[in-house]
Amino acid sequence: MWLNLTPSRRLLSLRWSLIQYRNITLENTARKAAVDKVLSAFRSICGKDNISLGEAIREQHGKDESVHRCRPPDVVVFPRCVEEVSALAKVCHDHNLPIIPFGTGTGLEGGVGAVKGGVCFSLRNMDQILDLHPEDFDVTVEPGVTRKALNAYLRDTGLWFPVDPGADASLCGMAATSASGTNAVRYGTMRENVMNLEVVLSNGTVIHTAGKGRRPRKTSAGYNLTNLFVGSEGTLGIITKTTLRLYGVPEAMVSAVCSFPSVQAAVDSTVQILQTGVPIARIEFLDEVMIDACNKFSSLSYPVTPTLFLEFHGSERSLEEQVNTAEEITQSNEGSDFQWARDAETRNRLWKARHDAWYAAQALRPGCKAYSTDVCVPLSRLPQIIVETKKDLLESRLTGPIAGHVGDGNFHCLMVVDPNDPDELHQVHLFTERLARRALAMDGTCTGEHGVGLGKRALLCEEVGPLAIQVMQGLKDSLDPRNLMNPGKILQRGEL
Repeated sequence: MWLNLTPSRRLLSLRWSLIQYRNITLENTARKAAVDKVLSAFRSICGKDNISLGEAIREQHGKDESVHRCRPPDVVVFPRCVEEVSALAKVCHDHNLPIIPFGTGTGLEGGVGAVKGGVCFSLRNMDQILDLHPEDFDVTVEPGVTRKALNAYLRDTGLWFPVDPGADASLCGMAATSASGTNAVRYGTMRENVMNLEVVLSNGTVIHTAGKGRRPRKTSAGYNLTNLFVGSEGTLGIITKTTLRLYGVPEAMVSAVCSFPSVQAAVDSTVQILQTGVPIARIEFLDEVMIDACNKFSSLSYPVTPTLFLEFHGSERSLEEQVNTAEEITQSNEGSDFQWARDAETRNRLWKARHDAWYAAQALRPGCKAYSTDVCVPLSRLPQIIVETKKDLLESRLTGPIAGHVGDGNFHCLMVVDPNDPDELHQVHLFTERLARRALAMDGTCTGEHGVGLGKRALLCEEVGPLAIQVMQGLKDSLDPRNLMNPGKILQRGEL
């Protein structure tokens, strides 16, 4: 491309690059000088032991589970309460320092990278379960509380929190990305299960999105600020508390595995089970490449064909009806007899194998990295998009086993790629762009549960259109006029 430019245009391009480089260098120098100035203020707020400038700690907080490269912050702080978060944020605001919230680092879209440097707020020390109301089916937690920790705490109450993205993620981090997972077909995503949030804005102001201490099961009072912050990926504020809906532990649970002769048959069964009103708790699809990888990684022995993992929740009597209906539908689509997992140990082993699909895919090519796509389409379009995507993978000669929450129309190609092969990286990038645009053409979305982060900003603009992007940017400018909150994620100012 450079060689095709005229000499004058080459000169202009070179001058522009030098100007950009100079501006970035000046910005970095100014930011580091500002960091040096505020360290004593940070120490007075949260103590010298809760601040780190160490390279290893900064690098740990500059990356998540994605393929995006590490972008370490200039300093990491470990606040212990909302008052410290607020005071630290105010110092950052006064010195124009970017703020990057950090939970457990299990994200998949580069959402914690400090693309403009700044201060990482690691929230792991805020790990209290504050208000449990068993009779009202709700609980309030701090950002250091993970999904598994909450359910362990609830074990003797007869309640549980079912949203399960696989990773043992921070619950406030799950709210920030609007996470979901295998149970969403029955219990919904984080968006449906967050009742209230405590949020620290970029200038240190603390707000409660539904009113301080309020936890009604429903409300029509004013703008829905709670859902504005759910899915905002730390770009609008730091979530320091979340109030969550809880559910009664089902009387009985049973899981099953069913194999099919084709992708079409498996996905058709999924659509038909949902259309008949079976309140299925989980229905997960794995193609033949994925089930083969899971067999090898988790020491299983399921047939290497397109497969559904299913789970049913309810009373003993209702389970019998659910299972009979589902089995009739799968057999009408040439599915195998159900292989049952009735006891807790066998069920846990089955679902651990499903959650380990990421690592099973990576094990197909040792030394390679995995990248997960995340499209979601209306249920009626699901068979078509999976069949077309399988064809695209074969024609592109790429390794991309498919696993998905097909009850929601959401599936993932776990792309296994050699990070040292530029041509393969380029081919994977082109494939993921084609897949996302295929989903958009079918009235779907480029991301069902992972978020936008760094990699899907242009696709977001295609999905919602420039006018909606302008509204989003207006909200961002209103709440964070200096663009300090996790800058560079979701929106790019240049898009306008």
